[in-house]
Amino acid sequence: MTKPTYPETANNAVMSDDGRQFAPSTPRNRDPILALLTARLGTSGRFLEIASGTGEHVVHFAENMPDWRFQPTELDPDRIGSIRAWVDHSGVSNVAEPAHLDASKSGWGQTVEVDAIGICNLFHLISESHAKTIIGECAKALAPRGKLIIYGPFMRAGELTSDGDDRFHNSLVAHNNELGYKDDFDMLDWIESAGLMPEEIVEMPANNLSLIAVKTI
Repeated sequence: MTKPTYPETANNAVMSDDGRQFAPSTPRNRDPILALLTARLGTSGRFLEIASGTGEHVVHFAENMPDWRFQPTELDPDRIGSIRAWVDHSGVSNVAEPAHLDASKSGWGQTVEVDAIGICNLFHLISESHAKTIIGECAKALAPRGKLIIYGPFMRAGELTSDGDDRFHNSLVAHNNELGYKDDFDMLDWIESAGLMPEEIVEMPANNLSLIAVKTI
């Protein structure tokens, strides 16, 4: 997958003078996601973040989960620079050098083993085929009893449930008809088809969902 392009509705990060990028939604969602991680994961382990974006999330999680080791990944070189800048600014020592990863390509899941994988705000920005590949590779990368935690906006049983979601989804589809909100039931089917066990669906702020699955073998 080449570096994707999105409509202006999906491109809203602001660059600072020191190279850090700021996403407006992060201050609103990072603490609820952190609370979910600390409640559902163990006290230590290896955490792989897919599509780390600006790097704000992974640094926040690392600061508050000091016994976990975090590996951020990104496809966009500009975002990799922002992740580095956030790690440098925070001084955290439990975040590895960000890795360039196209998670939509097959094969990477067999090269790593981790205890948890986190994916925030990605699936509405990719195609269905890429979504299925990413879930399948995550299943391969997880250690037994490892957990996949997905956060973002989704359709509920095929329906968009707010005016804001309707506008955002339609702006994505108008830009590229392979983008747009995925259905929560479809996501659960893809997760099961990959060999993971759906464990929980958690309502999150701003009409988002977290989907949690576990590798049972």
